[in-house]
Amino acid sequence: MVEEVPAKGNVLGRCVPARYILAVLGSLGMAIVYGLKVNLSVAMVAMLNHTAIALASSHGSAHNLLGNNTHNASLNVEKCAAPDDDGSGEPQDGPFDWSEPLQGTLLSCYFWGYIVSQIPGARVAENYSAKWVMFFSVAINVICTLLTPIMTKIHYVGLIILRVLEGIGGGATFPAMHCMIAAWAPPNERSVMSTIIYVGTAFGTAKSILTAGILAGKFGWESVFYVMGGFSCLWMILWVILVQDSPNTQSLISYEEREMINSQLGTTESKSDEKKHPPVPWKKVMTSVPFWAILIAHVCSNWGWYMFLIEIPFYMKQVLQFNVSKNAVASALPYYPMFLFSIILGKVLDTLKAKGYFSTTVCRKTATSFATLVPGVCLLSLCYIGCHRDAAVAFMTFGIIGMGGMFSGFLSNHIDIAPNYAGTLVALTNTVATLPGIVVPLFVGFITKGNQNIGAWRVIFFVTIVLFAIEFIVFTLFASGEEQPWNKTSSKTDAEQVEHNESTPLKNTNASCPAPENNI
Repeated sequence: MVEEVPAKGNVLGRCVPARYILAVLGSLGMAIVYGLKVNLSVAMVAMLNHTAIALASSHGSAHNLLGNNTHNASLNVEKCAAPDDDGSGEPQDGPFDWSEPLQGTLLSCYFWGYIVSQIPGARVAENYSAKWVMFFSVAINVICTLLTPIMTKIHYVGLIILRVLEGIGGGATFPAMHCMIAAWAPPNERSVMSTIIYVGTAFGTAKSILTAGILAGKFGWESVFYVMGGFSCLWMILWVILVQDSPNTQSLISYEEREMINSQLGTTESKSDEKKHPPVPWKKVMTSVPFWAILIAHVCSNWGWYMFLIEIPFYMKQVLQFNVSKNAVASALPYYPMFLFSIILGKVLDTLKAKGYFSTTVCRKTATSFATLVPGVCLLSLCYIGCHRDAAVAFMTFGIIGMGGMFSGFLSNHIDIAPNYAGTLVALTNTVATLPGIVVPLFVGFITKGNQNIGAWRVIFFVTIVLFAIEFIVFTLFASGEEQPWNKTSSKTDAEQVEHNESTPLKNTNASCPAPENNI
């Protein structure tokens, strides 16, 4: 049993409520995890010995070199003319001559740990402490990042181990933060708080792309891991001091804010410190239509997300012939306006809901519509604009900005339908939705192998557009923002059982003992 902590007032006064301190620190935590996740992709350019790898791949294959030259010449009709070189030149050689299959393994092994840790992380967060699950998730990523230069120099197997451990830490972040949102966010602020927290994933990705590139170019690839890992340690100190699992265990909060959150969530101080953990009604979850709507939307959206995050930069390099520096800037900058758009959209939807104009269901479907229709139209435009680079960058930017709607759309919907199991539900959907992160690079590589032209990329874009359409149709028809009956089924069953035992004490062999208050 967790004892209630007296409210001593917010550390930053009334201007920044305690729940938004949680949201900002949660966003920074997500930014750290996702930033450290992608830093290897950027640093690897400086880590590889490109000359040795090229020689090894072409050794004894003179006829392939001739064939490739002929083949590439025939495909140039569907590529854009290269712009003027900016003088950046080819990347300098690093110390590692890893083969392309090994490079793919090193980049993908993060997802091995990411997939397996989500459901266990969710149950620990729900049953014990979401705050500490989030803390250790970030701590694992920070420690592994700081150890990366040392372990990589010993053997690449050391890097694989570290990346798997980082994935294990990263997999628990979404379930942990969903539990925190369920405990802290009033229903009329759920969209904006969820958006503030989860948009940190986009912010961290963009920041890491730019920062890692600068550090690797000026100070060497080791600096990427030492600097980014070192600065992340500050977050862990702030998180431990300023964040607690619920308003009633947080001392740095005003009495008025605590009362407001408790009243809007339907909790009371006397009940909140007795944290009940009913078992997950798995059968009812798996037969819930609103849950399946979220699952399908999450999987389809992640396919599009990874397409924009990972593969669009390759399209800009292979087809539009952007140089390295311009490609990095064009790939990273859209995430900053996405950050602003996502927060504004979440705030607008919460305001409309609070005034009674929109229901929770309409809010979720509206936000998800932005996240599907806008990027779908932008990808369709990319199929037919040819070599207009400025237009391509504009469509890519608007597509990424539109995808920001997912944070106040389906990603917040788990908490609406079942706040008691929010961590478990997002773990389930995010586990399945992680598969596109593995499949998308393989799919794109298969379609573009020896065929890196506009025609091949049209096929890729059309597949993504179809998945966006499926997401839009399924979520619009079947999603719900209402709490589902099975969210409280277990609790009601326990209460009925206790009442039954008290009314028939002779049937209880331990009748002299008081009935337990919960089923922990």
